[in-house]
Amino acid sequence: MRMTELRTETVPLDDGSKLRLTVADPDRSARGGIVVLHESRGVTDGVRWLVHSLAQEGYQVVAPHLYHRDGADELDAGHSEEQVRDQVSRLTGDSVMADTDTAFGWLADRGIGADQIGVIGFDLGGSVALVVATQRRLGAAVTVAGNHVAEPLGADLPSPLGAAPELTCPWLGLFGERSTDPSVDDVEKLRAAAQDARTASHVVVYPEVDHRFDAHPDTSADAWHRTLNWFDSHLR
Repeated sequence: MRMTELRTETVPLDDGSKLRLTVADPDRSARGGIVVLHESRGVTDGVRWLVHSLAQEGYQVVAPHLYHRDGADELDAGHSEEQVRDQVSRLTGDSVMADTDTAFGWLADRGIGADQIGVIGFDLGGSVALVVATQRRLGAAVTVAGNHVAEPLGADLPSPLGAAPELTCPWLGLFGERSTDPSVDDVEKLRAAAQDARTASHVVVYPEVDHRFDAHPDTSADAWHRTLNWFDSHLR
């Protein structure tokens, strides 16, 4: 059996930049493909864990480095929250869609069709995953603790709340009750907006946990189980 290992590939883009992709192959024929969108601090250990774990479940997985135009991969503990916010603010709709389209194309080159492709992200990546799922036709999308749901994510990037009625594929949202970003009120507005879309949606709010509910073993295990079931049910 081939071991699941992470590696980085580089793809040149039309704007002259080079997109880095963190990728992992399954140890058997791929059951589908997953694009992982990173959190606000970039491609962290948590993102790499998600790429690796999804590959172990039989998916071909790719995570585009959305900050590559600034030469950034991960903003570690040495970077302040202000620096993180500044980095996020540099994202544009054109850059995000170019990078995610490249990731989708990477999967397509490996024989994975659009209805077999899912997108998932945590934090910033969770919100971007929802927006991407309103602008591209995919098999399924999952948002884990997406933030800034009621405000635009960047230049010409709409808010998840504003975009949600345009979802083109089944969407799962996972949030913590004690989160302040988004608040429970914002999550309920997002739930209602997604219900206006012409596709299935489901929102789970975990009680007694905050934004980083991955620190709670029982909650994170349930979120992982729901995520796998969602992709298993909708990627064909």
